[in-house]
Amino acid sequence: MQINQEKCIGCKNCIPYCPVTAIKFRDKKAVIELDECVECGVCERAEICPTDAIYRQELEWPRTIRYIMSDVLSIAEESQISGRGTEEMKTNELTNRFTRGEAGVGIEVGRPGVATRMSEVDKISRALAELNIKYETCNPVTSMMEDPDKGIFKDILLDERVLSAILEFKVPNEKIPRLIEILQEVEKEIDTVFSLDLICRVEEDDTLPAIEIAKDLTWVSINGKTNIGIGRAN
Repeated sequence: MQINQEKCIGCKNCIPYCPVTAIKFRDKKAVIELDECVECGVCERAEICPTDAIYRQELEWPRTIRYIMSDVLSIAEESQISGRGTEEMKTNELTNRFTRGEAGVGIEVGRPGVATRMSEVDKISRALAELNIKYETCNPVTSMMEDPDKGIFKDILLDERVLSAILEFKVPNEKIPRLIEILQEVEKEIDTVFSLDLICRVEEDDTLPAIEIAKDLTWVSINGKTNIGIGRAN
């Protein structure tokens, strides 16, 4: 995003609307620090500028990933949906992505107000490589990896800043404890925030293995989306 300096009247209306504080006030004008901007488009969509000075410049690779990962109106080529990941787990009765005995995992790195560099995502994915993860192919983050098996992202993308990025994959239930240990180890090196989502099917004995494993962790908040299967095709 950019601000036309000839049109800007220095009203400062746009400054509070930037979720990553990339808009600054200098020499009686509002300016966008391009290195900090995540291309979310919030400042423009707010229609708060009285002179329509805010505009999206033509984006080129690799800056285009900021737009894909930050603007809720963008459509990812891999998934053909808006947002930073794949379909939510509540479609599972139709997709059967998550079966019994395994857990779907979502690790969302960065949040509005905090954001993240892709280098922080790279730190986590490299640490997880020992679990032999197969990342979701429809997630745009996966296409940004140079070597998905080793969790290595393309060098050219590491300094790009985005609102958030989601690593998505599945693991057998027995690997959940090690997954959590790895995240506890790598979080000491991370210069942003991240959250962990565990998705599991109810077992035949009505237990939820992922919750049983994670419930004793002090940093886990048990929230839920429960799918009762009303949407089944047959």
